[in-house]
Parts: sequence; C-alpha cells; structure tokens
Amino acid sequence: MTAPADADLAGLLREVRACTVCAAKLAEGPRPVVQIGATARLLIIGQAPGARVHASGIPWSDPSGDRLRDWTGLSRGTFYDPAQVALMPMGFCYPGTGASGDLPPRPECAPLWHERLLAHLPSVRLTLLVGSHALKYYARQGLGRPSSRVALADFVRDSSAFGPDVRVLPHPSWRSGTWMRQHPWFEAERIPDLQAAVAARLAPG
Repeated sequence: MTAPADADLAGLLREVRACTVCAAKLAEGPRPVVQIGATARLLIIGQAPGARVHASGIPWSDPSGDRLRDWTGLSRGTFYDPAQVALMPMGFCYPGTGASGDLPPRPECAPLWHERLLAHLPSVRLTLLVGSHALKYYARQGLGRPSSRVALADFVRDSSAFGPDVRVLPHPSWRSGTWMRQHPWFEAERIPDLQAAVAARLAPG
C-alpha cells in the first residue's frame, strides 16, 4: 500500500530538520528551520534564520517577522498555521555573522531541498519571494537571468515576469526602513496590493 502524501512530507521534513550537510561551516551549528503543510495556499520564501530564530526554532520569530506580518496583513495565528502558510528559507540554518551583519544563506540548501519540498505544496496560490537572495535564485531558475541582472526594486514594483501568483518583497530587516524611504511607492502601492493578494488566496473556496 502506498504511503499517504502527508506521511511522505512528514518524512521529508524529518530529513530536512536532521540535515548536517553544512555543519562544519556553521559557527552555531545546524538547526534547520522550516514550516510546511501539504494544504498551504501561501508560500513565503525568505533568506535564512537570524540568531533569534536559531535560538527559538520558530521561523520569523523576530522583528523582521513582525514587519513581514504587518506587510502581509496576517495575524500570528494564520502566519504560523502550516495548513495555510508555508515558510521556506533559502538557507535553513543560521549562517552566522560577518563584517556587516548576518552572512548570506548557505548555498547548499535550496538546490538540495527546495524542489523536493515544493513537490508537496500542490495547493499554493501565492508565492512571496522575500529579499534579494530568493529573488536571484528564482530569477535564475524561472526566468533564465543571471543574478547580476536582477534589480530588487524593479521586481518589487513589477513582479509580473513571474506571473500573477508571485510577489517580490525587500527583506523586512531594520534596513528596510531606509529602503522604503528611498522607494515610497512600496508602502503606497505594493503593500495594499500584497495584502489584497494574500487575503484573496487564503479566502475559503
């Protein structure tokens, strides 16, 4: 008898959470953080856990998460309901800090896990690519564009190249305040569009 899809997903998530591929390169050690449910209708692809998320094991449990929830209009209850929202970073573990903040996501994670996890998300109606790392990776995958030709602000303002079911966002770190002041149209135009799209895709039916 074939195992149900949910059981297959549960096994895959155990694999992800037990992953030690990058252990030697992670100063704080591996602690993969991900939230996936087979019925999720919203997929948020972020960057990598920060130090607070590494400590808690809960995705987006930091000020960046608070800002992202404000942008999307999602309550904490909905945001952390895997039956509705999938949270999948580019790098599943905290990469540590460098000279100017957190290091980039480890490059091993997305090629190793994303396609396998996406195969268990048949109900996704809207995908949010959050930050330049997610944008560059999926621009190369879906649009065939090298990362050097990907301008975040251009795709945030108009993500139609990815189709109607994708939105591109800046990363909601403390630096986003400066970015938003430089691009006032984001708050005036894109956030209302984002909130309407999220609400529509999560609506019953």
